[in-house]
Amino acid sequence: MAFADARKTRGHYLAEVVRSERITPHMQRVTFAGDELRALPAHGFDQWFRLFLPRADGTTDFDAVPEGFGMAGYLKFLMTDSATRPEYRAYTARALRPEAGELDVDFVAHGDEGVAGPWAQRARAGERVVVLDQGRGFEPHASGEYLLVGDESALPAIAGILRDLPRDARGTAIIEIPHAADAQQTDAPDGFEVRWLPREDPHERPGMLALMALRALHPLGPLGVYLAGEQALAAEGRRHLVAAGIPKHDITFTGYWKVGRAG
Repeated sequence: MAFADARKTRGHYLAEVVRSERITPHMQRVTFAGDELRALPAHGFDQWFRLFLPRADGTTDFDAVPEGFGMAGYLKFLMTDSATRPEYRAYTARALRPEAGELDVDFVAHGDEGVAGPWAQRARAGERVVVLDQGRGFEPHASGEYLLVGDESALPAIAGILRDLPRDARGTAIIEIPHAADAQQTDAPDGFEVRWLPREDPHERPGMLALMALRALHPLGPLGVYLAGEQALAAEGRRHLVAAGIPKHDITFTGYWKVGRAG
């Protein structure tokens, strides 16, 4: 399912926090559980959803969350009371265990910046959330050859793709991270090279190391490309690949966030 088709997906699922732990210096993993999660479809790869979070003042109206996020559902949501409707952000499933009714979500932790990251760092067992299913953006490519590029915000998506690709898939994954200790174990096929690019300079614009590494490549088609992360990385990376002769329909790209703007 392409990102553009997410508006066609319906179904929301109530869950609650069961644990939250810092797994690397800049990544917080929150595990949600609930009987409704047993019915959440397992799309695999970069499965994503809109996560509706509890308000700090305890007045969250989760009934405001629509069954779908097409135009009608979104307008219905906007018409609810802004003082009680939950805030939401888009996230990727790091791991979904339907048989146990559990979902792991990794949040980039940068102190008090943003909405979801700070919430994840202080999340307590029993806090309720709503997950609105949005399908997935990645689709396997007929060639079996891939190029996956992203920053830390795309790490869960790329890790999920590497996990679910056929074991004979080949390619390169470039993942930029804030610190070398933020690298994670991935279940990549044997034919994949996984490159971790730590930002040594804390003032370096996120996504630029990955973009420079991408520009240094000379990819030969056919292959499937997945670009995600900071907006400039996704947009400029796609522009480079198209100029290099990669067909647009072979490139899946999305800007998760933009420097200087809360995601």
